Amino acid sequence: MRVYQGRLKKGSYITNVDTGKKTKLARIVRMHSDEMEDITEAGAGEVAAMFGIDCKSMDTFSDGSLDLAMSTMFIPEPVMSLSVKPAKSTMQNNFAKALNKFTKEDPTLRVKVDNDTKETILSGMGELHLEIYIERMNREYGVECITGQPNVNYKETIGSLQKFEWLHKKQTGGAGQYAKVIGYIEPINDEEKKELGKVNSFENECVGTNIPPEYYSSCEKGTFDAMKEGALVGCEVEGVRVVLQDGAAHAVDSSDMAFRTCMANAVRDAMRKANPSILEPVMAVEVNVPSEFQGAVVAALNRRMGLIMSSDMNEDGSGIKVLADVPLSNMFGYSTELRSQTQGKGEFTMEYKKHVQVNRNIQEELMKKYREEKEADNAA
Repeated sequence: MRVYQGRLKKGSYITNVDTGKKTKLARIVRMHSDEMEDITEAGAGEVAAMFGIDCKSMDTFSDGSLDLAMSTMFIPEPVMSLSVKPAKSTMQNNFAKALNKFTKEDPTLRVKVDNDTKETILSGMGELHLEIYIERMNREYGVECITGQPNVNYKETIGSLQKFEWLHKKQTGGAGQYAKVIGYIEPINDEEKKELGKVNSFENECVGTNIPPEYYSSCEKGTFDAMKEGALVGCEVEGVRVVLQDGAAHAVDSSDMAFRTCMANAVRDAMRKANPSILEPVMAVEVNVPSEFQGAVVAALNRRMGLIMSSDMNEDGSGIKVLADVPLSNMFGYSTELRSQTQGKGEFTMEYKKHVQVNRNIQEELMKKYREEKEADNAA
C-alpha cells in the first residue's frame, strides 16, 4: 500500500472507501526484496505492506473521516480468453479460491461462466498472461488445470447508416404485447467514442407521446441487449449510434418488456443490413534481438501479417529494437519461434493497441466457423 497523505500507524483503524469496511492495522512492514522489517508507522510517500486486509488492487483507504476515492489507473479490456477447469472435482474449492484472489490482485484478469457451455472462461491480456495464472494455480494452490484452445476476443461493428421500423405484436390469452419503434443506426468513429466515453450510444429524438416517456428507458435497455451479440459471429458490437425517432404504443398491451424486446429485435435486424464487419485486436509488439538476427525476426513478423513501424539499432550497434503492429490471432506460439530463431537471445513484449477490421476472407472463415459451431450446438 502507498501512503498519499497523513501517517499510517500500527494499531489504528482504516476504512475501505469502496466497501465501507473498517479494519484494525495489527502489523505494518517495510519490504526489502524478500526480507520484511516491522515498523510502527509509515508516512506520506512511503510504500508499506500490511497483513489481514481484505481488499483488491486500486482500493482506497482512509481513517474514516474522508469519503474520497483515488482515481484508478486505465484498465484495458481483455483481448484473449480460454476455458479452464480443475483436473479433479476435489480441487474445485481451491480453484475458486485461486480465481477469487487473482482477480482481486489483477484488474486486467476477468473470470466469467459461459451461459451455454457452463465453462469457466478466463480472459486476460495475452497468451503469456493467462499461462502465468494457470501455472500459479498449480504451484500455489495445488490445482492442476485443463485448458481449452485460446480464443481471440473479436468484436463487430457496422459500416453504413440503416433505418429501422419494427412492430412487436403478440397476442396471448390475457394481456398481449404491443410496441412499435422507428429510427436509424449509424457508425461512430474512434474520436466520437472518446468524447462519449463509451463504445455505443443511444439517443432519443422522439417528439410527442406516441411512445409514452416511461418506456424510453426500456428502449435504451433493448438497444444494449442487442449490442451483446452481433449478427456475424455473435461477438460484442461497438461503434454504433442508435437514434429513436418515433413509434407507437397500445393503451393496454404495451409494457416495458414489449418495448425492450421490440427495440432489441429492431436494432439486430438493422445491424444485419448495415454492412456489418468483424474487428480483431491488434497488438503493439516490441522485439529486442542481437543485430545478426534482424532479417529473420522481421521476416517472421511479416509472415504473421505484422506491420513494421520501426527498426532501430541501439547505441553500440550490438542489438536492434523492432516495433510492429501484429494481429493477436497471429501471435500464438511466437515466444517459442523467437527463442529458436535467436538462440534464446531474443525477447519481446506486447500490449493491446486497438481493434481493426479483418480482411474479407478471414471474416468469411470466422462466419463459417461460427455457423458450424451453432449447428453442432443445436444438434446436441
